Amino acid sequence: MSRTININNRRASFEYFFLETYTAGVVLTGTEIKSIREGKVNLTDAYCIFQDGELLVHHLHISPYEKGTYANHNPTRDRKLLLKKRELKKLQLKLKDQGLTVVPTRIFINEKGLAKVDVALAKGKKLYDKRETIKERDLKRGNDE
Repeated sequence: MSRTININNRRASFEYFFLETYTAGVVLTGTEIKSIREGKVNLTDAYCIFQDGELLVHHLHISPYEKGTYANHNPTRDRKLLLKKRELKKLQLKLKDQGLTVVPTRIFINEKGLAKVDVALAKGKKLYDKRETIKERDLKRGNDE
């Protein structure tokens, strides 16, 4: 198992402009943290919603642990994110603006060995913004060679 886990959601940076970023803890079961430490996480389709005043992440796919038994977890279950109350209230107020959403951008293991998720308040890009991003990336790639 690798000691440093840093899994990024590259698609989110292509689809959205990030306005603010927060680091949140995540409520996991025993087999989920073992799968994360093996790096078997997919953030591509994940998004966050508020339900009963709590921030939940949907469609965060954590593969079942290979050595898990009958107690293995559901790979796409909703997971609660842990933020401070004032951060949650601030996010809820800003989500009322049209076109804003909360997306997970990165999942990592901190120095204490805990799984953390970086979530960003994001605004969707238009098609011409995406074209501009592709153009900048191609120019940067051309300069590196």
